[in-house]
Amino acid sequence: MFDIPLFALCITLAFVMQWVAFVPAFIKQTETFYDLTGSITYITVIAVALLLSPSADARSYLLLALVMVWAIRLGFFLFRRIRAAGSDRRFSGIKPSFVRFLLTWTLQGLWVSFSLAAALAAITSESRHELDVFAVIGLLVWLLGFGVEVIADWQKSRFRALPENADKFINVGLWSWSRHPNYFGEIVLWTGVAIIAFPSLSGWQWLTLISPVFITILLTRISGVPLLEARADEKWGGQSDYEAYKARTSVLIPRPPSASS
Repeated sequence: MFDIPLFALCITLAFVMQWVAFVPAFIKQTETFYDLTGSITYITVIAVALLLSPSADARSYLLLALVMVWAIRLGFFLFRRIRAAGSDRRFSGIKPSFVRFLLTWTLQGLWVSFSLAAALAAITSESRHELDVFAVIGLLVWLLGFGVEVIADWQKSRFRALPENADKFINVGLWSWSRHPNYFGEIVLWTGVAIIAFPSLSGWQWLTLISPVFITILLTRISGVPLLEARADEKWGGQSDYEAYKARTSVLIPRPPSASS
């Protein structure tokens, strides 16, 4: 079965790329190209999967296109943001430690592997199907998630660019409907990828449908929302306007603000 070793090769490549990038990052004590490396890894891994697949089809090229569009947009967005900020405080106490800093790069390899799992399984699968209703529904779901993520990031960038908003929390646009709309968009778009991949999966490949579940758990229970909520509470907790914002605004799924104040 050629698809299993090819799938394993792609997963291995995701980790190797992180470990190679870690070396200069640790030597120079910088996290500047951490997120950019992640995006390059997404693009490289899924491109290798398609190039080495003996029977790539339209579904494979669709998955490749969606992942590349997402990775290029997010990668350069995050790279520009960290260049402007000068540093990422998530890494402040981690960079001096070889083990802890290496672990963050290894975790990025894990993140890439899990989020790409369904797409990689579909591309490397021997089961081929013409584009169908799953492809259409998945594409629409992806477009919704991608649109929400892009708009949320754009709104936050504009908000932060205004001098009068220095040290203020954003509560306008999509951020008035959700405290983390960008994470909602991320979860939705990877769900779309899994839907597109679904018809090509069989056997062990069904396990890769855990991809959007993994992303949801990671963003809502481990790294994303909990860390940002704790940071926001530390900075604005106790302020009446912030507490009112929290009371009326959904944590993740966008919906009209509640009547609470």
